[in-house]
Amino acid sequence: MNPIHPKKLHLSKWTAVRPQAKEKHFLVTRVIHADPLPGRLQATLAVEAVELEAVMSKRSQRIDWRELQDSAQWRQGWL
Repeated sequence: MNPIHPKKLHLSKWTAVRPQAKEKHFLVTRVIHADPLPGRLQATLAVEAVELEAVMSKRSQRIDWRELQDSAQWRQGWL
């Protein structure tokens, strides 16, 4: 299990354990927050998903940020 703090996700680097279409290295280019509730501060919004961009192809995909905790699918850093 990869320990992740949601506030440190932006621009973090990830390696896919099972690369597909030669896409192995990824960069978190965007952190998507949940819709704000009335009376809730923007800074305290929960992270909902992340957008990953493949380094080789520049293809983007959106995944639930908790999937990055699964060490069977993802490794932190570029290995």
